[in-house]
Amino acid sequence: MKILFIHGLASSGAYKMASSLRILLKGSEVIAPDVPIEPAEALTMLKEICSEEKPDLIVGLSLGGFWAQKLRGFRKFLVNPDLHPSKLLRSKIGVMEYLSPRQDGATSFEITEDICRGYEALEQNEFEGLVTDEIALTTGFFADHDEMVDCFEEFISHYPGRGHRYPGTHLPNYPQIKEYFLPVILNEISSE
Repeated sequence: MKILFIHGLASSGAYKMASSLRILLKGSEVIAPDVPIEPAEALTMLKEICSEEKPDLIVGLSLGGFWAQKLRGFRKFLVNPDLHPSKLLRSKIGVMEYLSPRQDGATSFEITEDICRGYEALEQNEFEGLVTDEIALTTGFFADHDEMVDCFEEFISHYPGRGHRYPGTHLPNYPQIKEYFLPVILNEISSE
């Protein structure tokens, strides 16, 4: 199985959730790129990866969940997705440090008003064109004590019956991934 992992804000493809997926889904190839902060670049990059690699599964964490939701036609798992990243980004305008190492060696990035407007534009049509097949391909996992974002109610209003709560905070750890996400992932993959 080929998995595309999309990390969250201030992170990278080296984030520990990518490693957890490699361990738990042995034999799977996990593609985990460093996604640019600039929204048009990020979306172009992710669509190209999907076109070339044709992943069997996309896993997006936080901001990565926003991106995963935009990649239609693929089975996807959104983990604590930030469905309105422009709001969080506006609260963080300025230079931020990356929290995990990037392949290009960058240690920081800058959030600008232009970047926030780019995300805001992408949010405008976020749920357009959702058909029954697309809804069935999308599953959301939401921590019951998410200290960053909580888009559970909005998610289930567009993806009825496709949201799962789990005990935890915004960034899941290995035991949570194993106990709460893995059974759902394996069940959905085996039912195809």
